[in-house]
Amino acid sequence: MIPSRIKNTLARAFALAAVSCVFHMAFNPDPTFAEADGASEETQTESAWHEHVESEFSGRVRIRARVSWPEDGSFFEIVDTDTNGDANAEIRLMSKLYFDNWGYLDTQYEAIIAGGETRQKFEELKRRFPGFARGGFLPGEPLEDDRRLLDMTKIVSETDTRVMSHRIDRLALTLLPEWGTVRVGRQVITWGNGFLFNPMDLFNPFAPTDIERDYKIGDDMATIQFPVGDAGDLEFLYVPRRDPDDHDVEWDSESSYAGKYHFAVGTTELDLLAARHFEDFVVGVGAAGYLWDAVWRSDATWTFLDDGQRRDGYLSFVANMDYSWVWREKNYYGFVEFYYNGLGENDPADAFTNPDVIERIERGELFTLGHAYLTGTVQVELHPLFNTFVTVINNLNDPSGIIQPRANWDFREDAQLTFGFNVAYGEDGTEFGGFDIPGTDLLTTAPDTAFIWLTYYF
Repeated sequence: MIPSRIKNTLARAFALAAVSCVFHMAFNPDPTFAEADGASEETQTESAWHEHVESEFSGRVRIRARVSWPEDGSFFEIVDTDTNGDANAEIRLMSKLYFDNWGYLDTQYEAIIAGGETRQKFEELKRRFPGFARGGFLPGEPLEDDRRLLDMTKIVSETDTRVMSHRIDRLALTLLPEWGTVRVGRQVITWGNGFLFNPMDLFNPFAPTDIERDYKIGDDMATIQFPVGDAGDLEFLYVPRRDPDDHDVEWDSESSYAGKYHFAVGTTELDLLAARHFEDFVVGVGAAGYLWDAVWRSDATWTFLDDGQRRDGYLSFVANMDYSWVWREKNYYGFVEFYYNGLGENDPADAFTNPDVIERIERGELFTLGHAYLTGTVQVELHPLFNTFVTVINNLNDPSGIIQPRANWDFREDAQLTFGFNVAYGEDGTEFGGFDIPGTDLLTTAPDTAFIWLTYYF
């Protein structure tokens, strides 16, 4: 028997798909069908406005499975360190309505059911230690809209072993006046030139360990972009956010507003950034250009801390270079990237006592604890439908890091299989090797994992 709540959520998902299909048929009628039906000239005249509206509908279903191996001495030892098995399934429905040449409406809905032994152990830890933080280790953990302007996320069902949620991840109207572009609603934006680390991407960045980068998490914002003659273009955004405690929209303490000027000097692309992000002011500069057959990029930001506990501000810097080549009749692609985090600590345990670090980790804009990182990825196309990747993230101060080998197999035109591993390395007391949780004799470290995904597109 399928629980009624799950049935209701699936029904909503299929209802949205049906509505999108109705829109598609309504705004793209088959003319041969109209003629066969004997549509009168009067009816065709009344439906003339449809000729200026078009629609698109697509979707994705992804099923994920994961196995992880917690280490002895980690906080899992409080419950047990047996192998964990987890799984989740997600459906994403995407619809676009195009209104002649003046704009379009982008809507995306997703429903996720996730669970397994990792979640069960974390729930047990929370019962024993009410202040225990999950820290993003749970696969498929539902997002929250506590800070967003609109609450469009709903947990349908939640137990110790599984959780089911659904949400609107895109709901944005884009206007296309002659002078530029205006977009309002739940959307995504990416600024900056970083691959794994991106200090200019303040508003909804990927974590450097994320290998699933199909879709960024949507945020409620308003953006305007327009050219400045032949001198480049300007882009402005405003991200209103709520205080998670009283749910009031806070202009000064929670929201973000920023501007970016993009221009070119010869073959070099340049960006200038100025932002008020939460309570801090941020300025930045970025550049991208060519060095022989390679492309180089770099970004630097300075954050003026409004209430810094240990410093008045800090520098973030990223520089990378990527290159593609052919060797033994195989296509290769790779990049190397250096990242500096001025807010980091030499001892990762000290980060847990640094409120500036903890605040940014909780907001999802900082993901590392140290100062300097050297990263890179190599991709090998063994077959046009089968690609392998190896990503390495290395803390230069420890040293410690994580290795992420994986492969993508497009075994059908509309289906893909992805599988791989996440393996951490480093001695005890390092960021990725594991360090003592302050006040305990336990290590905090993410377990090694193996994963496999099956994705179907429609």
